[in-house]
Order: sequence, then structure tokens, then C-alpha cells
Amino acid sequence: MQIGHRIAILDRRQTLRNLSKRIPMVRNQIRLTSQKQISVKALLAGMGMGKMTPKNPQNFPSSRKWGLLALMAGITFVSPLASSMLSPAIEYVGADFGVTNEAILSFTVSIYLLGYSFGPLLLAPLSEIYGRRIVLSSANWFFVIWQIGCAKAPNIASLIVFRLLSGVGGSGCLTLGAGVIADLFPIESRGLATSVWSMGPLLGPVVGPICGGFISETVGWRWVFWVLLIVGGITSAGIEILNRETYAPILIEWKTKQLAKELGRNDVHSAYAKLGADTSILAKLRMGMERPILLFCKSPIVFLLSTYLALEYGLLYLFFTTIPSVFKDKYGFSTGLSGLAYLGIGIGFMAGLILTALTNDRIMAKMAQRNGGKFEPEMRLPMMIFYAAFCPISFFWYGWTTDKDVHWIVPIIGMVPFGFGLMGLYLPIQTYIIDSYPTHAASGSAALVASRSLLGALLPLAGPRLFATLSLGWGNSLLGFISLAFIPVPIFFSQYGKVIREKYPVQL
Repeated sequence: MQIGHRIAILDRRQTLRNLSKRIPMVRNQIRLTSQKQISVKALLAGMGMGKMTPKNPQNFPSSRKWGLLALMAGITFVSPLASSMLSPAIEYVGADFGVTNEAILSFTVSIYLLGYSFGPLLLAPLSEIYGRRIVLSSANWFFVIWQIGCAKAPNIASLIVFRLLSGVGGSGCLTLGAGVIADLFPIESRGLATSVWSMGPLLGPVVGPICGGFISETVGWRWVFWVLLIVGGITSAGIEILNRETYAPILIEWKTKQLAKELGRNDVHSAYAKLGADTSILAKLRMGMERPILLFCKSPIVFLLSTYLALEYGLLYLFFTTIPSVFKDKYGFSTGLSGLAYLGIGIGFMAGLILTALTNDRIMAKMAQRNGGKFEPEMRLPMMIFYAAFCPISFFWYGWTTDKDVHWIVPIIGMVPFGFGLMGLYLPIQTYIIDSYPTHAASGSAALVASRSLLGALLPLAGPRLFATLSLGWGNSLLGFISLAFIPVPIFFSQYGKVIREKYPVQL
């Protein structure tokens, strides 16, 4: 439902009298009906909020839209950066606190992703009650402040707690970014916008170990958090200055209240509000918290896509558990240099990002043209078949080359296909959720973020025992076979996605 749609029902005679006095330009735009009530779709146009007016977020100047998206991409890069930046420095943390248990040290790194799992379930509904701007700003500053706690942590227990709280705040940009894209960009340009915004969630975890390794090796592991505090604070300040509210129902609600006050009436209602429904904050919050869970549990498409992406995301973090130790123990890399081993995945991410950004919207437009100009969200999915085939390659390549002590450049190159394939899966799935549920894109994104982060936090805990038992070769081969088994999933979605989506609609 767009901003210019009908938002209120008013009594005809009194409304026309008041409008003729207060908003003359609207008088000729209102269409009378045979009933005693009128639709005021044009009323918003008179007040500066119509479908074609500059205050509609989709009509913002391109410079403002892309500038805001760039800032969103910036904080969405910093937040995932924090998820893995501590990884190469964890041995220094253990030495400082006297902790030798590998499970506890691994949990100190992965606990951040548990914050990603719980945060979206609260932040997404809050954004649909109070708007994107205030919730995003609050989450960003919550993330920034807890970097101080992490930097000053007196023991491992407090560091774990502070990392969890930091992750809750850091999940805000990941959750609300999809909603901002749905607010600002029309369908035909969402693929490119999603590609720009999505650089952070996938490139951040790759750049993090590179930076964290050199920082911890030179000035100490606590400076990892001071750097995050500085970069996150600057980016959050920029968003605070330039950000504007973009969520249509909130903008309409504000205008509705303004109109009701001007007309002196209490029967003006937003069409986004369900008449007779409980409008208390607690009721809205409960409904909003249920929405991501409803999408995940009742929509087979959201459930299957979230599970598929969560599995691949968990495999990514399993990669991260072996890279530092493998390149330090087998190849003699220092802590700083071991972070450079992540460049293989990073190069794959960049290649996948560029190709997806250049082709996603074009392929969708061509398929819509063949469909008589009618767009279907499933038109985003066919390219997933191509990308899915690349993910398993890396596990066999990386696993057996490291197991057999092949030159270090070979396993690094072997990580490229996985990064390329994962980016090609992530972007179409994210854009598909935005296109399918534009009004509740934040809730749809929350289902994706929570599920993939939960698996990304827990699956790496099994990594040390898995590879100790099966060796690097067979351990990674097992992961490769799992990834290989999921290749038919995008084929199934492309063929039957529309049928399933229409057969099992979710009432939100």
C-alpha cells in the first residue's frame, strides 16, 4: 500500500467546508461519492504527502536516497566487522584473562551473533510502531556504547556479556536496512540498492580478522574495541544528522493526527490502522514481535529460504574457526598475516556482488516483460541456481589442500568460489523478501537475520571437535556434501515459489 492511497474516511459536507477554508488546493481534487463519506486520497497531496509529491520517500532526490543508503551501508559494514574482528586476537584475550578452554574462547567470539538473533525480534516491531529513524539511531548508539564496556572488560565473563549486548544493538542496521530500501526504492531498482547495502553483512566479517589481527598484534586486543568505537561513532553521527523518517505508515499516522487536529475531528483514521483493533503500545509491540515469527513459521518460502541461507552462513563461520589456526600452525603465519588469508573469501564476495548488482534488476525486468509487464517476486530467484553450484567447491578445495600441506596460496584461492556463491544467494533472497512483504520488510529481514545469526553463532562451536575428529580434509568434505545437497533448493523455489507463496499467504 503506497503513501498516496486512501488513508481516512470523512463526512462529506463538513469536510468540504473545512477543506475549502484550510486547504483550498484540495477542494478540486476530492471525488464525491453517492454515500455520505468521501475518500481523501487527494487530501495528502494537498498536504504535501501524496504519491507524486516530494515528501513521499520514494520521491526523495536521488542524492538523498543514495546518500542515506551509503550511510546505512557504512554502519552495516561496521556492525558485522565487530563480529569477527576479535577472532584472530582471541589468543591474546585468553592469555590476558588466563582462559585456555577453546569452547569458551570460541563462544566469546560467536556470542555477538546471538545478539543478532534476539535483537531483530525486538527492533523490527519497534520500527513499525515508532518509525525507522528513532529505532535505527537508538540501536546504533547502543552498539557504539557497549564497545567501551568490551574495551574495559575486567574478565572473560563480562566481555561475553558486553559482546552480547553490543550484538543486540548492532543488529539494528541489518534488520532495518531492508525496510529502508523498501521505503525509498521502487521494485525496478531494489536489486542494485540491496547489493550496495549488503556489502556490509558479508564483507565485514572478512575484513574484520584482517584488521583485528594487525591491531591486536601491535597495540593489544582492547584496541580492537576502541577502533570500533571510533568508526561506529563517526558513522552513527553521520546517520543521526542526515537520516529522515521513511516508513509510510508512520508518516501517514503523523499526517492523520495533524489533519484531525486541524479539522477538530476524532474520526480521522489511517488506513494502515485496523479499525476496532487494540491500539495500545503493548498490543502493537506484541503484534510486531509475533510478525517475524509468523513469517518464519507460516510462510514455507520464508522458512525454507531462511534455513538455506542460515546453513550457508553457518558454514561461513565454520570457515572462520579454522583459518587462523591453520595458517599459523601449518604455514607459519603471524597473527596479523593470518587475517590476510580471509582475502580469498573477500575476493569472491566482491566478484559475486558486482555480478549480482549488474544483472539482478536487468534479469527481473526482462522476465517481467515476458510476463506481460507483470512483476513476480520469484523473478529474483533463478540466478540462485547458478550461484549455488559454487559453494560446495571451496570446502573440498580448501579442506584437502590444507590437509595435504599444499602451498598456502592454493587454499586461499580455494575460498573464492564460496564467497562468490554465497553473495549470489544472499542478495536475491534478501531482495525477494523485500519485494514479497514491502510494508513489513523489516520483519521479513528480522526472520532472515535471526535465523542465520543463530546458526552462525552455534555451528562454529562444533568446529574444533569436528576437524579434530575427521581431519581438515574429511571435515570440510562433510560440509561440502551438505552444501551440495542443498543445490536443488533454488531450482525448486524458481519452479514452485509462486504457487507456494499464493497457496500459503500470511496474514500480517
